[in-house]
Formats: sequence, structure tokens, C-alpha cells
Amino acid sequence: MKGKLAVIGLGPGFENYIIPAARQKLDEADIIVGYHKYLKLIKDLIPDKETMGTGMRKELERVQIAVEQADLGKKVCLVSSGDAGVYGMAGLALELLSGQKNINIDIEIVPGITSASSCAALLGAPLMHDFAVISLSNLLTDSDLIKKRLILAAEGDFVTVLYNPKSSKRTALLEDTVKIFLGKRKGNTPVGIVKNAYRESSSVVISTLTELPELYDQIDMTTTLIIGNSMTFQWGKFMITPRGYDLNSSASRYKQL
Repeated sequence: MKGKLAVIGLGPGFENYIIPAARQKLDEADIIVGYHKYLKLIKDLIPDKETMGTGMRKELERVQIAVEQADLGKKVCLVSSGDAGVYGMAGLALELLSGQKNINIDIEIVPGITSASSCAALLGAPLMHDFAVISLSNLLTDSDLIKKRLILAAEGDFVTVLYNPKSSKRTALLEDTVKIFLGKRKGNTPVGIVKNAYRESSSVVISTLTELPELYDQIDMTTTLIIGNSMTFQWGKFMITPRGYDLNSSASRYKQL
């Protein structure tokens, strides 16, 4: 029997933010493969399902397990947090399969809510204009290349979303990021700091480029940062990046109402 492999995104991991199509794949699966932490997040949704998990930095092993099980004719769900196609498992799964012959598996990539979207919603509307997404993890990408991308994003006045901003052993790239952006943006540029978006320990803070170093100890791998562009401003608990609409006529109409 032809096996099926669905690579899905769990969004932030909270039940209400997993899209119905992904929920359906979880319900249909014979086996669910993923990082131990992510399997734990959805344990209440899959109480009777067989699961196979691996630890951190065992991504290739997870994909191999999922492919092997699907090749046996099973319906397999390979899970990622966020969106499986954004720093997730979809690319690795397809890369691995593209190098093999005689694969008898139906493959489907199911989208999820990526961290940029979920954190932006908690912050208000910081991504209303062009934005860049950059991971500060240098495990798979050279630090010099990361810094080059940061420089170009800063020069292009992109709102910039930072994934994996800091770990216990890796702090220099975040410090370099602040220096790079302070060279191109005002010190009062808003910076959104969202930790564990939509999870029990979620926290949302809006700071500035100048003040960000004072908050380094609150930033880790579960944190996403959003650096505003030159037009981004803070209004109460919200970050807003103007899209460019003419508000003059709209303002006068609003007063009439």
C-alpha cells in the first residue's frame, strides 16, 4: 500500500492555532514523528496515537524515521512548530526524498502559522509593509553571511523579524545586530520582543533599539524580535508600521461620523 507523508506546521502549538487541515492530518495519521518538545505540546490532541520523537539537532534522524515509516505504507505526520516550510522540516524532507529513487510515498506539505505572523499579531501590526525574516542561529549558516543579510535588511529599511536571536552560548550576533541597525535607524525605533507566543508563559514587550541591550537576559531561543522600519511607531501596547494610506481624508470623514 502506498504510504503518505504529511509535513505539518503546528503554529505556536496551542490547539486553537493549529489550522483544520493540519488537525485532520494528525487525526488520520498512523504515526506522528517530531521533536520531543513539540510532541508534548500536542499530547492532548493525539492521546491514542503512536509517536516517535528525537531530541534537539536530530532533524535528519526525524525525517529518516518519517520516510521509513511512510515507505512501509503508513500514514505519517512529521510535525514542526510554526510553519513547516519556514525553518521547519519540509525542506529537509524534500531534500532527502529528492536524492532517492523508487519512492512510493504521497507527500503533502501543510502550512502553519509561523512565528513572524503569531508574534506580529500579539504586537499589533508591525508587518504592514515589506519585511525580512532572518535567523541568528549560526549552526547551519556562517556568521558573516548572517551579518551581511542584517546589513542589507537595515539598509533597505525593512521591518526585520529575528528568529533564534540568542542562546546561552551565542550572544555576539544579537549584539552585532543592534550595532548594525543603530547605524541605519534611530535609537527610538520600536523593537517587539515576544517570548513563547500564545503559550502559557507568553510575554510581550515593546522596547527600542537603544534600550534593547538592557533586556538581553530576557531573550532566548523561544523569543522572536521584530525591529520596526523608519516609519514604525508605538501606540499604547501596539507596534504599527504604516502601509502608506492617505489618512487625511479618512480622518475628516471619521470626524463627521
